[in-house]
Amino acid sequence: MLISIDWIKDFVKVPDLDANEIGSKFTLATAEVEDVLSVGDHLEAITVVEVLEKEKHPEADKLNLVTFTNGKDKFQVVCGAANVRFGMRTAYAPLGITLPNGLTLEPKKIRGVLSEGMLCSEEELGFAEDSAGIIELDKVFDNPELGKNMLELYNEKKDVLLDVDNKSLTHRPDLWGHFGIAREFATIFENELQNPFNESWSKDLKSKFSSDSAPMKIKVEEGTSCLGYFGLSVDNVKVGESPLWMKKRLQAVGLRPINNIVDISNYVMLELGIPLHIFDREKISGDTVVITSLKDETEFTTLDEEKRKLVAGDTVIGDSDKPLVLAGIMGGLNSGVDENTSKIFIEVANWKAAEVRKTSTRLGLRTDSSSRYEKTLDSLMLERTLLRTLEYILKENPEAKVIGDIQYDGPNLSEIKPVSIESSATKINKALGKEVSFDEMKRIFTSLDIQIEGSADKFIAHIPSYRATKDIETGSCLVEEIGRVIGFDNIAPTSPKLDISPVKLSPAQKLHRSMKNFMVNHASAFEVMTYPMIGPKLLKKAMYDHKGGLELINALSKDAALMRESLVPSFLEAAAANAKNSSAFKFFEIGRTYHANDKDFVKEESVYGALYFDKESTPFMDLLNDTTRLLDSVNINYQLNDRNPKFKSNAVDEDWNGIHPYEFYNLRIQGKMDGVIFSVHPLVLKQFKIKGNVSIALVNMSAFESRPQKDKVKYQPLAKFPGSTFDCTVEVSEEVAVGDILKSLSKLKIKELTSTTIADIYKHDNMKSVTLRSEFLDPNSTLSGEFITEASNKIVETLEKNGFPLKK
Repeated sequence: MLISIDWIKDFVKVPDLDANEIGSKFTLATAEVEDVLSVGDHLEAITVVEVLEKEKHPEADKLNLVTFTNGKDKFQVVCGAANVRFGMRTAYAPLGITLPNGLTLEPKKIRGVLSEGMLCSEEELGFAEDSAGIIELDKVFDNPELGKNMLELYNEKKDVLLDVDNKSLTHRPDLWGHFGIAREFATIFENELQNPFNESWSKDLKSKFSSDSAPMKIKVEEGTSCLGYFGLSVDNVKVGESPLWMKKRLQAVGLRPINNIVDISNYVMLELGIPLHIFDREKISGDTVVITSLKDETEFTTLDEEKRKLVAGDTVIGDSDKPLVLAGIMGGLNSGVDENTSKIFIEVANWKAAEVRKTSTRLGLRTDSSSRYEKTLDSLMLERTLLRTLEYILKENPEAKVIGDIQYDGPNLSEIKPVSIESSATKINKALGKEVSFDEMKRIFTSLDIQIEGSADKFIAHIPSYRATKDIETGSCLVEEIGRVIGFDNIAPTSPKLDISPVKLSPAQKLHRSMKNFMVNHASAFEVMTYPMIGPKLLKKAMYDHKGGLELINALSKDAALMRESLVPSFLEAAAANAKNSSAFKFFEIGRTYHANDKDFVKEESVYGALYFDKESTPFMDLLNDTTRLLDSVNINYQLNDRNPKFKSNAVDEDWNGIHPYEFYNLRIQGKMDGVIFSVHPLVLKQFKIKGNVSIALVNMSAFESRPQKDKVKYQPLAKFPGSTFDCTVEVSEEVAVGDILKSLSKLKIKELTSTTIADIYKHDNMKSVTLRSEFLDPNSTLSGEFITEASNKIVETLEKNGFPLKK
């Protein structure tokens, strides 16, 4: 948004500082200034000259060589203007000047002749959008003085424009007009704000009202987005060109002048920040303006001559026959002011921000009005805006006459409750970390139109209505007001004065830390963090049923539209990405899953998961061993169980097609089936293009992680005597579970047998050879050969007795 410093000077004295310094101070105190622009510098260098001679260009029929003087020196330029003539006085721009259209004048030969600058048209001076020839100053002014620059001749001023970032004003609707910005300048530079909008000013304008009945009445229907609607009728209006000063200001801030009536509406909006609309009253059918919500889809032609489809529910201002204005966004072509208008109806209204934003976004139509209404404007400022509009109309149309008085309909504005906040100087200084006197606080608050009642120990801040719509709400807001004005850069940074004490880990944090340490240090696994939001596409690829889980209303994308109920789909996705580059890997995660819950809406569960991948052989046994070692290390009681239709796993859906038919164990943890270890079926791996073998372990920790785990670690000295190992290989069919083989040895009563593990598995011809390794140790003596032979025979006999013969 462009802000004119010359316009600001109408309301407050601006210090004589460098333009960039003004922009910097405004940025630090109020809102970010993206650029500082100078306007009018070119006019200071362009001077009045008189044409002395005109002759044809020797190389071009349509060009002339024009000789002229500024009263001291003579110059010659190549000029193509048809209206150039001997004796005329016009405007000359010397070399080096940059014109408003972006053209910088440089020494240049035109058809072989050097031109020393150029004679300017109104368009090139920035006075008009187009022009037919060079400007004839002797027709505009009586004998304009030679050598006089355009600033002096037109009694113009140079201006500085601040390009303020709109996003930094989102919470400050009061700053979308020059008067609000002027209040900030008054506070920042400690100057008094000149506020012309007092009671005397209001009373003087209202004295112009007549006793006649108002020709236009207002009706606001229920269910619309209207927050207040004011209207006033004026007759004997003449539509014409706006005064030069108004056109200049509008052009400076980026608006194109149209006519005096339309320009006044735009000027007041840019001055006070409240949009308004002016109707040609004779184009309104009936005597009532109706604010209503559309019942059906309607086609509406806006002022930009575009046909737009409005839908049921859109708020419009209409008459007895048709819509006239799309509320808060743009007027219609069917009621706009034109050169034949003589009777007008001034509308100043307020609308619900969310409704304006919704309609504007749907139509793809953002206007100066909609961008302001979206910020939540103050309905108590509407009447002031209407009176200011009337003031300019009467100033430019002295014969104009107000018919009747102000009409209003909508919510009762007297019911808008003022906002008052209690605070103290001590609270503010403590929050800021800087001592600011109460007198200085009062000066700042008063300058910002915040009235203070009370003393430094306790005061009430009465917030103006235009700052209470979505800006100042709590005591923290008062702290910010003081901080930004004195300058946050003037507050010396200090370390927070807080007691530093060790943080005691919760039982869950201790458990998680222990599990992570084990998996990294003893299982050589990497920790991962998969995304908790997944999509239907991933679930379909994993053949995993979502079971009506939680769905996000405003998802970032379809691939992140659901809250995961299991780590498995995310794990498979991560495995697919890593399997492209590795022949084997291990990773784990301690994360959360999310489940719909009728009572609490959502039930979150803390889950440990691990995935092992090997391209050549199944990692199932490695995962089984590491998982049991992990649970032992953190003292969690568990039991390995085969599948049982009566006791199904809570950690994974056993009916899922992705579970391997043989490589599967349930983990019974503290009496519940809250854990599982399984391999993933090749059909699912094929969906993810994973070439290899994948095994997954899951443990739901929600039931026990918050309880401190007892330390059951037993320490014993290292054995003084050597142990012995015995390997044997049994041959079984491929369907036989390896766990069944181990289970057959669990009842052997040999106290020196410390462990039996699987050393190797080899598959061949629908059979598999399983090598078992048994370890013997006697802490008190060396094992004899006879004992080892006898114990080994017992192991072989037990295996054969249970149907697991040795390989021959």
